[in-house]
Amino acid sequence: MTSRKAPRPDSRQEWLGSPRRIVVKVGSGVLSRGGIGLHRETIQALASSLARLQAQGVEVILVSSGAILAGMEALGLTERPRELPLKQAAAAVGQSHLMRAYEEAFQPCGRRVAQILLTQEDLRHRGRYLNARNTLFTLLGLQVLPIVNENDTVAVREIQFGDNDTLSALVAHLVQADLLVILTDTEGVFTADPHRDPAARLIPVVRPQDAITSFCAEDAGSAASIGGMTSKVRAARRAAVAGIPTVVASGRIPGTVEAILAAEEVGTLFIPSRSRMQSRKRWLAFASLPRGGIVVDAGARAALVRGGKSLLPSGIRGTQRSFRAGDVVSLLDPAGTEFGRGLANYGRDEVEKIKGLHSNEIIGALGVNPYDEVVHRDNLVILELLEAVIEPSSGGEDQAAPRAPSEG
Repeated sequence: MTSRKAPRPDSRQEWLGSPRRIVVKVGSGVLSRGGIGLHRETIQALASSLARLQAQGVEVILVSSGAILAGMEALGLTERPRELPLKQAAAAVGQSHLMRAYEEAFQPCGRRVAQILLTQEDLRHRGRYLNARNTLFTLLGLQVLPIVNENDTVAVREIQFGDNDTLSALVAHLVQADLLVILTDTEGVFTADPHRDPAARLIPVVRPQDAITSFCAEDAGSAASIGGMTSKVRAARRAAVAGIPTVVASGRIPGTVEAILAAEEVGTLFIPSRSRMQSRKRWLAFASLPRGGIVVDAGARAALVRGGKSLLPSGIRGTQRSFRAGDVVSLLDPAGTEFGRGLANYGRDEVEKIKGLHSNEIIGALGVNPYDEVVHRDNLVILELLEAVIEPSSGGEDQAAPRAPSEG
């Protein structure tokens, strides 16, 4: 991990620095202005703002919802489809309309755009993950603005991200962004729903230890969207825990993204971890799909979680499901609960032969000893430590539990 300079506690400039690569997420609630169909003026204003940042040398990736919304408009639907086939049909119709709207908005600015459609399976597989990253980097090198969306036409529950907020955090990890901006239909995260409660206050800063998830307990989607403030908070925490500062702010106010990069007090800033997670560990933590599991004893679990150690054969009690050397595996405690994830140096059959042995006994069991560790500490992450930051405890009954409005 690369150490991040410790900023002054309340200095946005120090936290944000001078981002050279940013991911901007915009949802259907912003693109529709609350109605059914794309709001062209909003898209044009966003395009102009992002084009100005590109002209200043900032690399921009846009994660955009709106395919189903545009399809609803084209098909004359008045409410968001509930059945998966109709959702996929609306997305198939709408994706070309959405991209045409962006092309028309960016063309007067002299900027080219490219469409990238992803499913979770594209990021779970390490090879496809790297291919997606290489494609995005190549587009940025050509000064083309990538527009990323979930491939709703083929996505089913097993391969869905769930919402584009989650996708935006994964894309920020993928491209090693300096900043993630999530544009919503309010000015940021509030202490209550500002659409309903006039006493609601904007929360300017969220620190890792702040119990912000309780603020979002009663989200409800709109006719045009599926996400809510809860998903935005989770996405912001996922990015921040990997060392990427994140701002949740209004997508309805022109120039919001530029104001954020100028370190103005705009929206809600999620303060990042002081160290950046390595690229492989980000993938393990947030995008990978375990192929099997390794059950460890209590002593090994403590050494991994608290001691930052590698997993040795002596601490292994057993395995679950088939896996090969190089596969991602879940690290499970004696009760079968996953607490970590890593890359296995040995396949399941080999692990079964060496479990409980000391490292110097591996060669006797296998005839070779390529690795002392079954999972090296550089290739594992402790998930419960990340989740403690992404979803901290509520802090007691006296903790305020306001809620924020939804937008997808």
